[in-house]
Amino acid sequence: MSNKIYDILKFLAQIVLPALATFYVSIAAIWNLPLGDEVSRTIMAVDTLLGAVLMISTAQYKKDAESGR
Repeated sequence: MSNKIYDILKFLAQIVLPALATFYVSIAAIWNLPLGDEVSRTIMAVDTLLGAVLMISTAQYKKDAESGR
């Protein structure tokens, strides 16, 4: 994974997806939009998966850097 892709995905995982989940659950309650909890939980599940993938990528990168690859 390139550094640019990693940085974009990290920004999505740390900023965009949590903000989107919070935004939707908040406006769903105000405007009676459907499935507020379900949509928010789905976004957070995707965010958690993305975070795990990024952690694996980071660990592999550090391992490769330490071994001189």
